[in-house]
Amino acid sequence: MDLIIIGITMVIVVGLYFNNNPLNHSPRFMWKRFINWFALGMTYAFLYMARYNLSVSKNALGDLMTKKDFGLIFGVGTIVYGLSFLLTGPMVDRMGGRKGMLFAAIGSSMANILMGAVVFYYLHGGRAIDLTITMTALYSLNMFFQSYGAVSIIKVKAYWFHVRERGLFGAIFGSLISFGVYFAFDWGQAIADAVKLSPTVQLSAVQKFIRSAFAVEMGQTDAFWFIFFIPAVLLIFWALIDAFLLKDSPAHADFDEFDPHDASSDEGEIDLAIGALLKRIFTNPILLTIACVEFTSGVLRNGIMQWYFVYAKEVPQIGAEFFLKHWGLLICMTGIVGGFTVGILSDRIFQSRRGPPAAIMSAFMVILTSIMAIAIPDHPVVLGLCAITMILAVIGVHSIMSGTAAADFGGRKATGTASGVVDGCVYLGSGLQSISLGYLTSKSWAYWPLFLIPFAALGTYFALRIWYQLPEATKRYLRTVEKIEIVEVTGPRGP
Repeated sequence: MDLIIIGITMVIVVGLYFNNNPLNHSPRFMWKRFINWFALGMTYAFLYMARYNLSVSKNALGDLMTKKDFGLIFGVGTIVYGLSFLLTGPMVDRMGGRKGMLFAAIGSSMANILMGAVVFYYLHGGRAIDLTITMTALYSLNMFFQSYGAVSIIKVKAYWFHVRERGLFGAIFGSLISFGVYFAFDWGQAIADAVKLSPTVQLSAVQKFIRSAFAVEMGQTDAFWFIFFIPAVLLIFWALIDAFLLKDSPAHADFDEFDPHDASSDEGEIDLAIGALLKRIFTNPILLTIACVEFTSGVLRNGIMQWYFVYAKEVPQIGAEFFLKHWGLLICMTGIVGGFTVGILSDRIFQSRRGPPAAIMSAFMVILTSIMAIAIPDHPVVLGLCAITMILAVIGVHSIMSGTAAADFGGRKATGTASGVVDGCVYLGSGLQSISLGYLTSKSWAYWPLFLIPFAALGTYFALRIWYQLPEATKRYLRTVEKIEIVEVTGPRGP
């Protein structure tokens, strides 16, 4: 049933893509861009599966990976991910998104194989190694390669989508994240259930095939290493597809280039060096403000997505078991709704300004986290509803900020660096919440929503500061082509 829902959702997303063509691209261009994006997007979704499978392994391993251990592994990995963008962002700007995505898929696959090998060794009595330290090092390696994927997908987008279409792209970007989280949590949990020596749930035909294909019944322990091995194989498959189908820009696919009217539109053919790329980002007050919004979204996104999954497994949710059982699917559905809501608001209501929908969603999260603080632990249904609605809002913010605003204000020539710095702040926030909540929830789960409330308020504040901001080339396009009057502000407003 879940696969049918996912399939229908994919069809709807594809339909919305083909029905949104404000620049009147040719049918051939629309189809080629779709093929390009399908390959790129599925690779990115499976990168998410190879990232959040750590959460599934934590629940599967039980006391072998405590909440503090999990918080440390994920926290250090996300901090490495955030800092990696200072290197990988400029590198992708220089070499292009196609090569960057291949680096991401192959590197993450290798790191997941190593993590699976460590789990295999540990569960077969190899207790001489420190599981936490070893997994922290390997997960950090995984996250380093993952950082190539995040900037590569936006780098390719910057050449294929006009600014007036990028709100839709933000929605597609949010959809890809949502599909990836579904793969990680629901497919990952299905793998974990299938490879138990003595399954505790009724297995599907696919799960039974996995058990027989890998001779799980003949083993001596639960084969949880497949939580890492299977995503690794899927990434290699999609890397091969990318090698044949993925094109960096319309020119590489035998189309004429077009001006997307972003921040690079007035720069001619200049080629920025790495130092110049970094200087450009760190001296831009608007991009720094976007980075601040994304820092708070990193705290909120993983503060809900990771920890509700752990909380609901640890504290029985009487009457609200549905949320844990279908957590991946629910994240997928609500994340897609959030991405499209924010994208449509941005392009159709706010003239492709990205600040207003981000501010609206952030303010909504202030309300939701406050309700969560009251609902825990006596109102599990209310808590579950608030948690899943938080995902809708925070993926909306993330898709319009990292997926769209960073490319608008960084410009296509510096998209990798700009989106890298912005997305790096997301994961610095993720690292902060992971280590903090790993410690706080070990004392009391009541601290969980209370920790999140101030970050939702800060996100609202920073998003409001860029409410009227647009790149100059976008303003010019809106005035001359679409005849839209633009509200002028006195100057860029930073954090």
